[in-house]
Amino acid sequence: MHLPIITTIMIKLKKTVKCTPIVFLILLFLVGCKNGTKAETTISKNSSITIANAFIDAFYSFDSDSLQASLSQAKKSWPSILYYQKWAECGNYEVLQRFPCIQKNDSLVLCPVMVKDDLMQALELALNVTDTFHLIVEERKILSVETSSNDPDIYYEGKEWIRQNRPELIAKPCEGAWEGGPTPCECIKGTVQGLAAFKADQKS
Repeated sequence: MHLPIITTIMIKLKKTVKCTPIVFLILLFLVGCKNGTKAETTISKNSSITIANAFIDAFYSFDSDSLQASLSQAKKSWPSILYYQKWAECGNYEVLQRFPCIQKNDSLVLCPVMVKDDLMQALELALNVTDTFHLIVEERKILSVETSSNDPDIYYEGKEWIRQNRPELIAKPCEGAWEGGPTPCECIKGTVQGLAAFKADQKS
């Protein structure tokens, strides 16, 4: 194991310079602080990653109680994330690959998850979408969660087609979508039906 640079310098100083006990103790203190800070940073990073992974477990368990428990300090995120969990469950989201969560800075953790779902199948796409969860974690608590996705352009074109041509499929079912609306299941099922109609219209 390589000794830290400061430790090496301290040893050399002790050998070549007559250090007083006070000077030696100051150097020892500096080394301890440096190593302690590194250790604390590593522990904090590992804790945030562990907490983020537990959140992903809770989300894809499709157990709303477990998800709420993991977001006990992030109640502002409840409406969108709990809605999304039910949307995903009713859209038959199947986890194909969980990529490692990444600590982007002191508080932000990104967790990408590749899924197979009914939406892409309705569009007849040989494509699996990756959803990314953006978690703010501080002092071992999740404070907020947002999501992003690499949905293809045709998905958004299909949704616009539904609004223009089959609004009855989503107007009522998708009221309050992503804001805690009461019918996420009906919303995604109507969207899937609409995307299938959009695809059929493209073929005609």
